[in-house]
Amino acid sequence: MTLKSTGPRTAIFTRLVRDIMQQKPLTAPITMPVAELVARMSEAQASSMVIVDVDDRPAGILTEQDVTRRIAFRVDGEADTGSVMTAPVESIGNTDHLFRAIARMRRLNLRHMPVVQRNGSLVGMLNLHDAMAAASESLMEQIDNLTWDTSVDGLTQVKAYQVELADELFDENLPVSDIQAVLTDINNDIYRRVVDLNLLAMKEDGLGDPPVAFSVIVMGSGGRGENYIYPDQDNGFILDDYPDDQHTKIDGWFIELAERMTRDLDTVGLPKCKGFVMATNPLWRKTLPQWKEQVRLWCRKRSTTTLRLCDIFFDFRTVWGDPSAGDDLREHIAELAARNPILLQQLLADNQDKGVGLSLFRRFIVEKDEPDHRGKINLKQTATLPLVEGIRLLSLRERITDTSTLARMAALQEHGVLDDNEHDYLRGAFHMVCRLLLRQQIEDFKAGRRVSNYVHPRTLSQRETDILKDSMEAIDRLRKRIRSEFTADIF
Repeated sequence: MTLKSTGPRTAIFTRLVRDIMQQKPLTAPITMPVAELVARMSEAQASSMVIVDVDDRPAGILTEQDVTRRIAFRVDGEADTGSVMTAPVESIGNTDHLFRAIARMRRLNLRHMPVVQRNGSLVGMLNLHDAMAAASESLMEQIDNLTWDTSVDGLTQVKAYQVELADELFDENLPVSDIQAVLTDINNDIYRRVVDLNLLAMKEDGLGDPPVAFSVIVMGSGGRGENYIYPDQDNGFILDDYPDDQHTKIDGWFIELAERMTRDLDTVGLPKCKGFVMATNPLWRKTLPQWKEQVRLWCRKRSTTTLRLCDIFFDFRTVWGDPSAGDDLREHIAELAARNPILLQQLLADNQDKGVGLSLFRRFIVEKDEPDHRGKINLKQTATLPLVEGIRLLSLRERITDTSTLARMAALQEHGVLDDNEHDYLRGAFHMVCRLLLRQQIEDFKAGRRVSNYVHPRTLSQRETDILKDSMEAIDRLRKRIRSEFTADIF
C-alpha cells in the first residue's frame, strides 16, 4: 500500500483509521481446524488472520509468528483455532483518529490491529507500517506527547501539547470542525485514561472492581465533538440496573469514583463545572431505567430548570464503557422529543434570551457591563449558541439522533428541512464563528490571558467583519423561521 502526502504536515491528526485501513481481512471461525487455517493463510499469502465469533466480532488473532511458535510441530492439525489464537484481541474503531491508533500499536508492540464498527463487527485491518507511512518521523514525537504518559502529571502535559497542536492545525488552515474533532478526541481520551487510572487505584486501595457495569458520558460541546481549548467538565454515569436494597453500597462506590475522576480531570486542565453538571451530583449518576424516567419527568414538568437540564443533556456521547446504554437512551430521548411538540416550543421559548449579536442596522452588539470585555462580542452567547440550539430543536423534531451540529445540518438537508442555500449559509456561519472563537482562544492562551469567548471587532479584517455579519444574519433568519414554525408567531 503506497501512501502519498495529502496536505499539511499536521493533517495526520485529523485523519481517521478508516482512511487508510485495509479492507476486511481474512477471517476464520474459532472452530476452524488449524491445518485448514494455515492452508488458507498460505494460499492468500496473508501475514495474519482475524478469528471472529458468530456475530463477526474479533475474538482473537493469528499471525505468522503464532504459526511458527505455537502451531508448527506442536499442535495437531485438527485442533480448534481458538486454542492457539492470541486473545483477547486489541481492536480500534474505524472512526477513531489515526494518530491514536499509531500510538496504541506502538505502545503495545502490535503490527496488526483489527478495525471494528461501533457495534463491534469487523470491517478492516490496520497495518502499523501503513499507518506510520502516513505520518512523517518528525510527527512521531508529537503523537507520543499526546498519547503516551498515563499519569495525572503526564495528562496535564497532554493538555499543554493539545494547545500547541491546535495552534499548528490552525496555522495550516485546516477546517475548524476537524480541529474541534481532534481537540474533543484528546479530551475524551483524557477522560478514558483518568477513569482507568482511578479504577486501578480504587482496586489497589481495597475498594474492589465496579459493583455493576457502567459507562461515562460527556455533554455539551464534548458530546457534540465541538470542543475548544478549555471546556468545563459536563459528565455523568450510566449504571447497569441493580436491586434497590443495594443502592447505598453500590452508589457509594460510584460516588468515590466520581469524586476521584472529577478531581483529576480538574488537575489535568478540564475545570469542574460551576453548575455541578458532573457525576458527583446524583442528578447525573443513574441507572439506565432511572435516566429514562428522569428524562420523562423533565419533559412532563417543563419548568425553567428542567428545560435547561434538557438543553445540557440532549447533546451527550459515551466516552468510556459500552456505548449501548447511551445509544438506547438517545433513542428514548429522540422518541420522547419528537412526539412532544409542547416541549420543543418551551425549549424554544427558554432559548429566546440568546439573541444574535447584530443590531437592526448591522452593527455588532458588544459587551457593555463587564470591564474586562467591554466593547467585545461574546461569540458563544450571540452566535454559536443560537445556531447550535436552533439546529438541535429542528433535529429533535425530526427525530435525528446525530449530535454534532454539522451532522445534524446534513441530516436536516437530507430530510428536506433545510434547502441547499440555507444549509450552505448555516454551515458557512458555523465554520466562520467557530474559527474566530478558536483563533481568539489560542491567542489568549499564548498571551497568558484568561481564555474566553470574547472577540473584539477591531481584531477582525474587513472581510471577516462582513462574513461574520452575514453569518449572524443567517443565524437570525434560522431563529425567526423556527419561531414561526414552532409557534405560528410571525413577528
